[in-house]
Amino acid sequence: MNYIDLNCDLGEGAGNDAGLMPLITSANIACGGHAGDTATMRATVELAQKHGVAIGAHPGFPDREHFGRRELVMSAEEIWATVMIQIVALRAFAPLRHVKPHGALYNLAARDATVAGVVADAVLAVDKELVLFALAGSELVKAGRARGLHVAEEVFADRTYQADGSLTPRSRPEAMIQDEGIMAAQAWRMIHEGKVRATDGVDVPIKADTVCLHGDGPNAVAFAQRLNVELRKAGIEIKAFGG
Repeated sequence: MNYIDLNCDLGEGAGNDAGLMPLITSANIACGGHAGDTATMRATVELAQKHGVAIGAHPGFPDREHFGRRELVMSAEEIWATVMIQIVALRAFAPLRHVKPHGALYNLAARDATVAGVVADAVLAVDKELVLFALAGSELVKAGRARGLHVAEEVFADRTYQADGSLTPRSRPEAMIQDEGIMAAQAWRMIHEGKVRATDGVDVPIKADTVCLHGDGPNAVAFAQRLNVELRKAGIEIKAFGG
């Protein structure tokens, strides 16, 4: 692959947005569920527009206390409604390119076909041209494609993986990659070789359409800078998915 999209979760109050935005090509902006309000949505959209970054909605479970990282018990109708409402809330500020669920909702939709279908239906209800960002190889990828949505299979530069292709739960100490070199090497291998080394040492096949770096980590900006350098050194252009 000669190009890759680099996305980041922003508008979450981490304080790294200004440093990260010039280094990425797609911004997943919190839109009132796990984080974000009218002021932060407007400011983050304006920052993305200033740097020519593709704008996407980042809907999550409505659980600010746990930053959307706790799985809530919600009916299919409730999940559909909260995802749709959050997408529409952000779309009030600018046209959207994509949607990427957040946190516990993202992980649930990755493994649960029913929830994946509900999330995909909510995206479809807003705009069938929106790109759905989904964990590579997941149920959400299948659900999006089954409904005719454009789907970008997402990989994570700063997260470790399990042998089944899922992300290592954040409750485990090895869930987040802290070393720049390891992070960059993992991203390069996923893009070039279509593989990632799981925590048990097994190589897992993986497809990379877009690479995520989390915007709330202490090394977020440094990681993004390093990834930009390493990818360009390898001859990989960084540009928005489908752009």
